[in-house]
Amino acid sequence: MTYYIYHIPGKKIGVTCDLNNRVTVQQGYNADEYEVLESSDDIDYISDKETTLQREYGYRVDMVPYKKLKRKRKMNINVTEQTTTFPVPVNKLKGRLMDNIGMSWNTEHGELNITPATITWIMNNVKESMYNKQRCYVYNKAFARFYDNNDVYPRTGALSMGLRTTSKKPLKMFSNIRDWAEQRGLYAKGNTITQYVKLQEEAGELAKALLNNDHDEINDAIGDMVVVLTNLAHLHGTDIETCIAQAYNVISKRTGKMVNGTFVKDED
Repeated sequence: MTYYIYHIPGKKIGVTCDLNNRVTVQQGYNADEYEVLESSDDIDYISDKETTLQREYGYRVDMVPYKKLKRKRKMNINVTEQTTTFPVPVNKLKGRLMDNIGMSWNTEHGELNITPATITWIMNNVKESMYNKQRCYVYNKAFARFYDNNDVYPRTGALSMGLRTTSKKPLKMFSNIRDWAEQRGLYAKGNTITQYVKLQEEAGELAKALLNNDHDEINDAIGDMVVVLTNLAHLHGTDIETCIAQAYNVISKRTGKMVNGTFVKDED
């Protein structure tokens, strides 16, 4: 059996034995929207390589290696349009969830996962089946909404560096920015040049705030620049998440030293 490490730029790195079913059918990405980074029939190699690449690209690292997920028997859940049903009574559910950390499944409201954070949510919202006390369930829509306001994954690399703000799900914020810009016609009527000019304007505001040591204005200017960069990236045909991940992948390997308050990289 051949295992493939696939990369959906700006989204994730994963492993599958069936690219078409896992990436195209289940996740909705066409062949030109992802790339295969590695392939091998050695599950131990591919599993270890997946976590290495997830760290290098700045994505969340799976808490349970692929090889362990593949070898252990997963909990046999039942997923319908409205609910996810677990094959155990409520008083035994937490233990089964802990045994299946890293498990994921697809619903009409998106992919759902078992992580320490979602286990807490599940246990607070699970309901006993009225037909069988040996089974319990949660509502998929409510579970999916939990992802909107909470960071359910431990993050590494670029996503854990400076992106954690009062919003607990930074990538959702970038999506919100793009939705805001789309609704106001910025993408239909704007272009990369207009956004670059806007970026320089905001950089001037940041310089002024720094010279005045105005904490609130500094925060405001930095936020405005991130908004502009998010829109510039979109108009360029990419997204800000991919740009950040690519940049971090480069700088994470750099060596150098501090000179007069500035990091100077070593010569190649």
